[in-house]
Amino acid sequence: MSKPHIYLGNKAYSSWSMRPWLALRASGIAFDETTMEMFTPETVSWLATNSPNKKFPVLHHDGLVIAETIAIIEYVAELAPHAGLWPTDIRARAVARALSAEMHAGFPAVRQNMPVHLRKRFPAYQVPEAARADVATQVARMDALWTGCRNQFGATGPFLFGSFGAADCMFAPVVTRFVTYNVSLSSNAHAYVDAIMAQPFVSEWIAAAQTEGMEIASYEQLPDHVPFLA
Repeated sequence: MSKPHIYLGNKAYSSWSMRPWLALRASGIAFDETTMEMFTPETVSWLATNSPNKKFPVLHHDGLVIAETIAIIEYVAELAPHAGLWPTDIRARAVARALSAEMHAGFPAVRQNMPVHLRKRFPAYQVPEAARADVATQVARMDALWTGCRNQFGATGPFLFGSFGAADCMFAPVVTRFVTYNVSLSSNAHAYVDAIMAQPFVSEWIAAAQTEGMEIASYEQLPDHVPFLA
């Protein structure tokens, strides 16, 4: 069997690329990766031919092509069941999948108004007034999710279900957003943020983002211009 090959968007900005890459690193599977500059004509053309949904990330493996972050993570978890990306307890596993699905489909105000940027910090950033109520509600929801999971399932480690797993991969880019924009959280949620930021694979991704040469001009102008990129 050949190694999986994951194709990623810019590491500094592509939250969806970060998630399955973290799962691959946590799985222990050997894999190849290619990072491509988003939104260029060449990349758009490549995605049209090589990604079913014409987006990053996309995983190629032995003739199989898988798009959609959460599907890639599920595939990786099945390739490496020993890695424990999902909790072994049936109740914890159900909750982990529910949280991951909610992250995959939800929190649009946070994603639109606080896009991922791993090369800068904006400690004085103010969410546009029209979006503040929605952002505050969604931040509070994530704070409650993280605190509840840590209290119910996190006794064996610092992550949502104790050890670092798929649900943490799904929320890791949100953690970086909260650090970038200096979002206020409860003490329990801040402890989770600290754990994610110190996790070795997360640190590895962020370090790579610092050194990649690709830049999207509008992102480098943040926070004056905030484009939508989930």
